[in-house]
Amino acid sequence: MKAAIHQTYGSPEVVFLTELEKPRPKDDELLIKIYASTVNRTDAGFRSAEYVISRFWSGLFKPKYPILGSEFAGVVESCGVQVSEFKVGDLVFGYNDKTFGGHAEYITVKEQDALERIPSNLTVYEAAALTEGSHYALNIIRAAKVQRGQKVLVYGATGAIGSSAVQLLKYFGAYVTAVCNSKNIALVRNLGADEVIDYEKEDFLKCPYQFDFIFDAVGKSSFSICKPLLKNDGIYISTELGKYAQNVFLAILSPLLKGKKVLFPIPPSLSKQDIKFLATLAQQGYFKPLIDCYYTLDEIKEAYYYVETGQKTGNVILKIADIKQQV
Repeated sequence: MKAAIHQTYGSPEVVFLTELEKPRPKDDELLIKIYASTVNRTDAGFRSAEYVISRFWSGLFKPKYPILGSEFAGVVESCGVQVSEFKVGDLVFGYNDKTFGGHAEYITVKEQDALERIPSNLTVYEAAALTEGSHYALNIIRAAKVQRGQKVLVYGATGAIGSSAVQLLKYFGAYVTAVCNSKNIALVRNLGADEVIDYEKEDFLKCPYQFDFIFDAVGKSSFSICKPLLKNDGIYISTELGKYAQNVFLAILSPLLKGKKVLFPIPPSLSKQDIKFLATLAQQGYFKPLIDCYYTLDEIKEAYYYVETGQKTGNVILKIADIKQQV
């Protein structure tokens, strides 16, 4: 099978295509022919190992898992004898941030892993982007214990995480103020945001009211500048460590302090229950992944370079094979 691999850490230039042996499923596994994956911040982070701490999971000196790709969608080609929930021919999507493997033509996964059938109202390419951004957003919303009617500000509302956060927050009943650039104002309103601040024309820090929760989905703000916008018991969460890893240290100190707090939740692996929840939301029309553009597997380096510009709107889809699907 064709796969994109990396044998060292570094820039997108360390990724190359090669032929590998097609995997064989064990008794409790499925073999999935992959039609689509994504190139996302998780993949880029593990490939570059810019945050050295990631090497404790991926390998200290070289990658333990050369095929990246945390998201995938495709068709079940074969099943082990113990598999009962899925059958050959099922269209499925899944998430694997433990051993990855989505940037290849085939992957084997266990039946109890984060795997679910593709909602009938999504294409296989859309379904490939259902999990990474929404998984992080869901974990952070839960950590902040967002309640119906609370006011939430989402900074960076057009990325995979931010666009997921806006939709999920609306599902949970929050009042959402989203911050984005001029060209995406209408798009973010269509995601469900109650108010949209154009950061190219307005300073979001001059917002006339305070928030229960501020979620920086792109890691470009800080607790200190956002603190005046928080209510007395407000919570600030960023997806990035912050300057000098300050968000981690502030989160450690927060339980000792009264009032406004910083949290830095470590996301658990996506559970079977949560992937079913996300599939249900998608099927019912409450959540749909935002798609920026498509690349082929042969163009994976270009896809990585684009993702790392920080300018993508939603998700970057990696088309690994063509599929004719009636939507």
